[in-house]
Amino acid sequence: MAHAATTIGDPVSSAPPVAYDKLEEIFADIRGHVLYDHELHGCLNCGICTATCPSAQYYDYSPREIVQLLWTENLEGIYDAMQEKIWACAQCYTCAARCPFENSPGGLVMIMREVAIKHGMQSAKDVLRPFSRVLLKVISTGNQLAPNMITRDAFPDWGPDVSKVDAPLNILRKAIPVPTLHTMDTAWVVNLRTSVELYTIWEETGVLDQLETVDENLFDVVSDVMDEKREEYAEWLEEQEAEDA
Repeated sequence: MAHAATTIGDPVSSAPPVAYDKLEEIFADIRGHVLYDHELHGCLNCGICTATCPSAQYYDYSPREIVQLLWTENLEGIYDAMQEKIWACAQCYTCAARCPFENSPGGLVMIMREVAIKHGMQSAKDVLRPFSRVLLKVISTGNQLAPNMITRDAFPDWGPDVSKVDAPLNILRKAIPVPTLHTMDTAWVVNLRTSVELYTIWEETGVLDQLETVDENLFDVVSDVMDEKREEYAEWLEEQEAEDA
């Protein structure tokens, strides 16, 4: 307990130091993850994971470094890696396929990312901020893309095929045999009950708590959208009960 008040900081940085007990708390959350023991078994320090890692070729990132930091319980190094390096991983899992110890550096990175979000690290907020629109679209509609998002300017690499964008998409969509695809605002219409059930799952599993940690404004918007969907669903249920009666 003597080291509880100890702080770790960069002497050439203006960033505030990190309390040692905070570093321990972060590592405890990583090590306590249900998948941690499944992803880390040991390390020969052979470097095969880094040699085959696409991200390592272009960024200051090494799967071997991630494994070594966790295997040796280097709390300062783990915290530092969570500020930038873990966000360079492309999650291709080539590392896991090559490791003779059957480690999964990519899986460990996913755990570290989850913990970074849980602790509201600025790195997590910075990385996720550009995806706010996508997150809102996915959570509120169940879709990531929609036909009305496809424009000629947005897809110049389509070449001659870009002419298809100028087609009467609303008419083409209505010609699709599946009724749930007769929409322009979403890729398909998600059942109202499905939306409510998904929202409940996100609540119960802590996904929405994590969203509130990294982007409170987006959380508020999503909550408003889902409250409306729940009211709509409740009204629909009442109408069904009235008709059955």
